[in-house]
Amino acid sequence: EITARGEQLKRDGIVIRTYDIWKTYVMGDQVINAVSGVSIEIKRGEYVAIMGPSGSGKSTLGRRLAARLGAPSVELDAINWQAGWRDLVGHEPDEFVRRVEAAVAGEAWVIDGNYHLAQPSILARATDLVWLDYERPLIMSRVIRRSVTRALSRDELWPGTGNTETWRRWLDKDHPIRWAWDTFHRRRVQYSELFADPRLAHIRKHRLGRPAEADALVEALAALA
Repeated sequence: EITARGEQLKRDGIVIRTYDIWKTYVMGDQVINAVSGVSIEIKRGEYVAIMGPSGSGKSTLGRRLAARLGAPSVELDAINWQAGWRDLVGHEPDEFVRRVEAAVAGEAWVIDGNYHLAQPSILARATDLVWLDYERPLIMSRVIRRSVTRALSRDELWPGTGNTETWRRWLDKDHPIRWAWDTFHRRRVQYSELFADPRLAHIRKHRLGRPAEADALVEALAALA
C-alpha cells in the first residue's frame, strides 16, 4: 500500500504532502509545541514565493527548498542591487520588473523577497506562498547577527556588484536592521491582507510561525525527494 501511494504521488507530481505535523519538546514540567498541525503540499515544477521581514531567513530557506525541489533559487535583492549600491527599483523600475518577469518565466522556481513592484509578476504564476511570520525579537536577533557577520567578513553580497556590508551603512534608514524594526508591524498587516485576498484563493498558503516549522518543511522534502 505504501509503495502504491508513493507511485500515485509521483504520477500527481507531488514531492511533498504532509498532514497535521506536530513537533513537541518536554522541558521539565513544560510542554512546548514547536510545530502545531502544519499541513503542506508542494508539486514538482511549481512556483514557490517566500516572503517575510528582513533577516527572517527567506533566502536561506529559498536555497534549501530549491535544492530539494530541483528548481532555480531567485533572490530579489540580487536582481535589485547593482554595483555601488545602486537599486533598480529606485532608478530603473521598468528594468527591475523586466528582470523579475524573465526570472519567473521558467518552468519552476523558488523566489524570495518583499518588493511590492515584483508582486504582480510573481503572484501571477505562484502556486505556493510561504510567509515567515516570526516574532519581532527573533527577527531582530537574526538580522543583527547577520549584519555583524557580513561586516566582519566583508564578503561580496551579490556576485559582480562589489557590494559589501560596512559599519557605516548601519546609520542608513534603509539598512536591514532599521528597516526590519521600522516596518515589522506594517509588513505583518500587509502580509495578513495578502493571505486573506480572495483573488489569491488559488494559491496554496503556508504561514510559518517558528523556524522549526520551516525546518519541518525542508525535512519533509528531503524524505520524499
